[in-house]
Amino acid sequence: MSGISYTTLVTQIRNYTEVDDTVLTTDILENIILNAQQRIFLDIPMDSDRFASQGTFVADDNTINVPAGAFFVRGIEVFESTANTNGVGQWLEKKDQTYISEYVGKLTGPEGSQTGQDVTGLPKYYAMFGGATGLSSTTSGGIYVAPTPDANYLFNIYYNKMPNTLESGNQTNYVSLNFPQGLLYACLVEAYGFLKGPMDMLTLYENKYKQEVQKFAGVQLGRRRRDDYTDGTVRIQVKSPSP
Repeated sequence: MSGISYTTLVTQIRNYTEVDDTVLTTDILENIILNAQQRIFLDIPMDSDRFASQGTFVADDNTINVPAGAFFVRGIEVFESTANTNGVGQWLEKKDQTYISEYVGKLTGPEGSQTGQDVTGLPKYYAMFGGATGLSSTTSGGIYVAPTPDANYLFNIYYNKMPNTLESGNQTNYVSLNFPQGLLYACLVEAYGFLKGPMDMLTLYENKYKQEVQKFAGVQLGRRRRDDYTDGTVRIQVKSPSP
């Protein structure tokens, strides 16, 4: 199997389950396929979901929005420049929100009065807040940094983005073209769960899905993130038959 489209996947699900469109309607299958894709996305970090976004801090503002569609942030790089990123970047260290609040918080003066002072400079730390996983950048969630920027420094955010989902209006995506077996088995697990059995078939496809995940994850987390020159050739022990 070298790839699969949404339409073909729908046909295969009905053929494997031997159920027609009066039971597995289009709406039900849309939901089954969506749930299967969500499971795969959470089970396997894929290179296709890794993105980078460049932005500029606003002086005296210690918050920035996450990029549109970001699911989680992998790292933030800051440059001692307001013009370009040609210089050497510095990676921010991730901390808890409480650490950031204490670091940049107002200093307490006599009898509890607030001096209004703040720790400013080139940011060194960051923390996440809110959700902000929508299709556009939003102020409902984002990133705290500390110290508070004292200039319009440039930064890069490296993050994983929610992939384009496979649906009737989007016939193929990275998963359907590169992980079709796993996608089919994940859909069949969802389908037999919806049909409430038979349990032996649900167990069969659950095990098949897990086997495919192991192989695909080995590529995504192994071979795609190493090379022969720096890491050496991948060697797999193959047992020879007993004499």
